[in-house]
Amino acid sequence: MKDMTTGSIPRHMLHFTLPLLIGNVFQQLYNAVDTVIVGRLLGKDALAAVGSAGAVMNVLLFLIVGICLGASILIAHFYGAQDYEILRKETGTALIGGVLFTIFISVISLCLSKQILRAIHTPDEIILLSAQYLNVIIIGLLSAFLFNFFSSAMRALGIIKAPIIFLFISSVLNAALDIVFIKYLETGVRGAALATVVSQIVSAALCFLYIRAKVPLLTLSADELKINPALLRRTVEYSGTYAIQQSFLHIGVLFVQGAVNLLGINSIAAYNAVTKVDGFALLPGDSLASSLSTFTAQNNGAGKKDRIVSGMKYTVVMGLIYCGLLTLFMSLRAESVVSLFVSASNTEVISIGSSYLRLMSILYILTVFCNSFQGFFRGLGRMRVTLFATMIQIPIRVFLSYFLLNQLGLNAIPVATGIGWVCMVAYESYLYRKYQREVQPEFASKE
Repeated sequence: MKDMTTGSIPRHMLHFTLPLLIGNVFQQLYNAVDTVIVGRLLGKDALAAVGSAGAVMNVLLFLIVGICLGASILIAHFYGAQDYEILRKETGTALIGGVLFTIFISVISLCLSKQILRAIHTPDEIILLSAQYLNVIIIGLLSAFLFNFFSSAMRALGIIKAPIIFLFISSVLNAALDIVFIKYLETGVRGAALATVVSQIVSAALCFLYIRAKVPLLTLSADELKINPALLRRTVEYSGTYAIQQSFLHIGVLFVQGAVNLLGINSIAAYNAVTKVDGFALLPGDSLASSLSTFTAQNNGAGKKDRIVSGMKYTVVMGLIYCGLLTLFMSLRAESVVSLFVSASNTEVISIGSSYLRLMSILYILTVFCNSFQGFFRGLGRMRVTLFATMIQIPIRVFLSYFLLNQLGLNAIPVATGIGWVCMVAYESYLYRKYQREVQPEFASKE
């Protein structure tokens, strides 16, 4: 376990971020491996089908990840305050509540999957493939929740290596099962989804066994596996707001996917590939933001406000350095990156995707501030700030994506996204400066 309320701030941030980054890379590999293997073995129609299903899948995943993140902020806060009894009650409350909620949304989603795919303009020729992939993922949502919950709870206590090791094992397993199911058993896109679910079951089981053996603070008795009404309300406030935020974000992405679907199979396939690239490219920023959330929550619980502000500054500086190098690389190697996902014969897909990547890479710098502010306010428990910021940028992104579609094609998406990010940063930077003036009066006197 790692106490982040004392010691060197940049050392804490790097020590926590680097392993978390490795873990997030493996998390992205679940979808990316599916994308590469599906695209190369089953063709662009299957690739487009998985892309359309993935947009729906992300909405569902972030509903349950919201529960995990909200609970982890509370767990980190109680750990920083050394209130271990309440920490255990919070763990039991969030676990039982999350399991019940995940079962509920799984049943509803399974009944409505085809209707949702039609609502986002999934082309008729791939809607059956999309539904096949999506339905298997939905059936396995409970395993995704359990893994995310256990790993989030461990990270809240500063335990990061074990979840990464388990995620690595399941990622390798996922890749192996993809090849077995798709190439040898010829199960099509269902096989790709099944490989993901089986791998998530393994990672959840490994986390559970490790906690039972090594983390007594999170090892609950049968009597502790119950819902505490007061903590449930607080968990719902944190988790619910984050889940709404992420659902709002990915519903927006769902609408953007609907705009992309109007451009045809080549653009859908290209978009599916480049969004996976975006996911990998932005992982360091996401990992820094997650580290900042835990750092902020622990120090907020300990009442160390100045350390929180310093942690924010270090996060921004590290993010800016990384994104500058990333933009340079993407501008030079865009075609090579897109070619990882499709065969060389799909020249139009590669051309569309590389044009998108070059434009989007210029805007990556904005994500440094978006992610840092999100991690900062989440760590403080000010989830409404992150929600409102998302509610500002998503409608802008969706509206401009459709408005610019005819003029710019797929490039309308990064342009619309960048404008939305600018508005989001403006709102959150105003609130951050307000917080900074509250905890550092000398800062206010300089303005």
